[in-house]
Amino acid sequence: MLYITIQELEGAINYWRNLSPARGDELSLCAEASSLAKAYALMIIQGAQRVPLDVLDESASVAIQKFIKDTQRS
Repeated sequence: MLYITIQELEGAINYWRNLSPARGDELSLCAEASSLAKAYALMIIQGAQRVPLDVLDESASVAIQKFIKDTQRS
């Protein structure tokens, strides 16, 4: 996969939120969901429906790769 769609990114965020729900009074997201949320927000602002995987920062890239690997097992 060379691109990730906004729907796939949203699915990955929800996956990580389910594994590690928001915590604290601030309802902080886990590191994986937080890194993906930054890319998701940029896509919304830019009106993008997909982005190349290589534009994701390292933490978002790791989170999306783990998501893909974990969901392909199912």
